[in-house]
Amino acid sequence: MNKPFVSLRLEITRTHAFTLMDWLEDERVTRYLSDSRNVSRFIEQAVDRAQMPILTHLFNQGGRFFMAYDRNDVPVGFVRLVKTGKECEIVLVIGDHQNWGRGLGTSTIREGLKLAFFDMRAESVMARIHPSNTRSLKGFERCGFVLKLETPTLNTLSMTSGRYLRLLREGTMTYSTDIYITEIDKGRLQNLIGLEDGTPVAELEHEIERAIVVEPQQVARDVVTMNSTVLLRLDDEKREVALVYPQDADEHSGKLSVFSDVGTAILGYQEGDAIDWMVSDRTRRLLIEKVMYQPESSGDFHL
Repeated sequence: MNKPFVSLRLEITRTHAFTLMDWLEDERVTRYLSDSRNVSRFIEQAVDRAQMPILTHLFNQGGRFFMAYDRNDVPVGFVRLVKTGKECEIVLVIGDHQNWGRGLGTSTIREGLKLAFFDMRAESVMARIHPSNTRSLKGFERCGFVLKLETPTLNTLSMTSGRYLRLLREGTMTYSTDIYITEIDKGRLQNLIGLEDGTPVAELEHEIERAIVVEPQQVARDVVTMNSTVLLRLDDEKREVALVYPQDADEHSGKLSVFSDVGTAILGYQEGDAIDWMVSDRTRRLLIEKVMYQPESSGDFHL
């Protein structure tokens, strides 16, 4: 799978802090980053005053800060999301210039939007970019942002939640394969999501919103629907799992909640589909080898 892949992770370590400082010493990285000096000073002070391996709480003061990782679990940049009222500002940097031009910036923007709209519940997201920073401007425009305000020193681009959902349902907001969900499964899962909170649920809500909705009688026999049993390859490990609702989950018996990392990842995919997904804080390759049982194809529409 050669499509760009990025995951955003909240935990910030001292090692990350030193990596960030290295990036911010590169003039190619900081050229259009207006507050790079303030950021560098903050990181240096955080490392000096906090003699601890985890600095997450310091980096998340006044906003949310994420390290961006590529498919090989190597840090490639960072994202900061600052919500004021119903609006969220996004700032992102791909730190190593050797990674520029690989589509990682666009993937990072899309991951940031997922969190801003589904986890932080923003109604709009904006980005402030220097007019000469054509690479960033094109990246945000490819993701559907529209120009809201233009000055000689700053362009402000915006994305509303309504526009985001429309683009997501049209399939233009993700590199991933199309997925399918039945009307019944979608309704049940949306009801459950209303009772939950947190990033794993945000991931599930994102997948439900982008899925192609079909009637239970019309879903293809090899699609992973709720209560399906699947032969799954997780990296080099084969596992037989059942995709179930949270109340029926039992990992020891292979019954995975749809709210779990793997459960969310496989919902709606078909036999032969491969997915890169973050599982337990590292990127895994999931392959749907076979749908061994699907309620709809067996006529079990009551499940």
